[in-house]
Amino acid sequence: MKQKINAQEKLQTKVTSSKKVTSSKKVISSKKSIKLSVVKGPELLDDGTSSPIKMVAHPQASKTTKRTGLKKPTSFKECKRSKGGRPAENSLSAIDRQYWLNVNEGCESKPSSPSTIEPSSPSTLESSDPSTLESSSPSTIEPSSSLTIQPPIDLPTFPDSVHANLPEFLKKVVAKCESNAERDIMLLGALVSLGACLPNMFGIYAGMTVFPYLYLFITAQASAGKGKLVHCKQLVMPVHLQLRKEAKVLREQYELDMQKYKKQKSMDFTMPKPIKPPELMLFIPANNSATGFFQLISENDGCGLLFETEGDTLAHAFKSDYSNYSDGMRKASHHEAITYYRRTDHELVEILSTRLATVLSGTNGQIASLIPNAENGLMSRYMFYKMNTQTEWKNVFAESNKGLEAYFDALGQEFLPLYNALKELPAIEFSLTGEQQDQFHTFFTQFQKKYLNLQGLEYLATIRRLGLIAFRIAMIFNALRILETGDISQQQLCLDCDFQAALDMVRVLVKHSSHVFTELQKTGIDAKSNDAMDQFLDQLPLKFTHLDFKALAKNMSINERSAVRYITYFCKKGLVRREHQGIYTKLLEPGNDKN
Repeated sequence: MKQKINAQEKLQTKVTSSKKVTSSKKVISSKKSIKLSVVKGPELLDDGTSSPIKMVAHPQASKTTKRTGLKKPTSFKECKRSKGGRPAENSLSAIDRQYWLNVNEGCESKPSSPSTIEPSSPSTLESSDPSTLESSSPSTIEPSSSLTIQPPIDLPTFPDSVHANLPEFLKKVVAKCESNAERDIMLLGALVSLGACLPNMFGIYAGMTVFPYLYLFITAQASAGKGKLVHCKQLVMPVHLQLRKEAKVLREQYELDMQKYKKQKSMDFTMPKPIKPPELMLFIPANNSATGFFQLISENDGCGLLFETEGDTLAHAFKSDYSNYSDGMRKASHHEAITYYRRTDHELVEILSTRLATVLSGTNGQIASLIPNAENGLMSRYMFYKMNTQTEWKNVFAESNKGLEAYFDALGQEFLPLYNALKELPAIEFSLTGEQQDQFHTFFTQFQKKYLNLQGLEYLATIRRLGLIAFRIAMIFNALRILETGDISQQQLCLDCDFQAALDMVRVLVKHSSHVFTELQKTGIDAKSNDAMDQFLDQLPLKFTHLDFKALAKNMSINERSAVRYITYFCKKGLVRREHQGIYTKLLEPGNDKN
């Protein structure tokens, strides 16, 4: 009888043990990932071989999860062992059994993809499948080629020929700059600021009347040196102060008229109520409601300059519904009409020709907050300039930094007479010569072809609006020449030096805009890839061989296979012509004879 009871107990114990093993197999196979600990140093196995690394289950693997209540996989040390030091085959799932063979028998199973091995710490590895882990030391794991960090791309600056042929006033503006990037941002900032203060200057572009108003965004890392841009505001500060003084006189007169009106309106019912004077100003604050912004533009004859050294000031305004005037800025770029309604006075206001200039600066992240994607219409309306980061410490006590405020204040006073003279003169029309018009057309035809191949159809608006930007830059150059020549005739033709300088500037600006464009794209492709391709194309000589472009790729830290792919792409798109085996010719952009 006792023997029968003992046999039943043994049978029940065996069944219970089998259920536990089966339950463990289900739990192990249902988990998506297993956390493993790495034990460094060689270890002697039972068969006499040594393993360079041993992976065992994480000591916390037996804890029960709060959400599911399932028991995590038990460690391999807790598994039942058979002879030879291995776990019993019926006690492990197929995945765990393969893992045990890989670790203890030195087998290496190839990972399915680089993303299946991600070291979370020097002593811990996670994988969705333990069999994909290679038994190698963490210090010898090489990153995937897709994770290779490319060196930062240095964008070009304006050539010296641009600064050598500037109007004398602009030469004074950039005279205090210490680097090429500083020269460029001061030149751009001055062009936009001064262009907003050239009344009665206009030109005909694509059959439309356009004025010298530009949009600019200077982008750089924090403390990269873009703060010097604020001195461009001093160039036109006298204009702003003069307008504010006029507004103060008008407001004082209005208050006197109101006092007189209140005293006499009871005796004279026909007496008209005085009209509130406009708030005259040049600088339109970005921190504004949409209606307030448009009202200030309207009260200043549809003109204004938005100058903010922190781009997120405007970005924060756009985040609110009542202060989002992004659509108005897009219209103002082409002098379109803006209409709004004031509920307080029950008045419909129409600005027939809106003229707005914009100077912004900020970090790369602030661009994204202002222009969320590359399809946004503001993207193509801005001139972008990205300053290259300089790691050298700047001498903040250098002689060149002394007296900058007084220096630019004096330049502002020098410019003020031109503003006042143009304000009183009849309209002056600016135009290109016939030869310049032909060259302009050829230049941008080739330019558009090149960047359509590099960036796609979405970049078309940027290229076309860069043509308008070039025309406006040449117009500003011409207006500033009046300070030198005194020529105030109503028909002004562009000088060749100003025309070539405008094209040279656009040739650089398009590369900066292309860089910003690729950063704003949401395609998942590395933003630096198109920049590297663009720079690689620019650095290629007019005639080159297979060995030449490989050497260039090596100097630019571009993978050889990527360089070959670039050349194939250039040949396919008509940017490079293959003469015969190993010999190539780069098709030049118009006006570029530097190669």
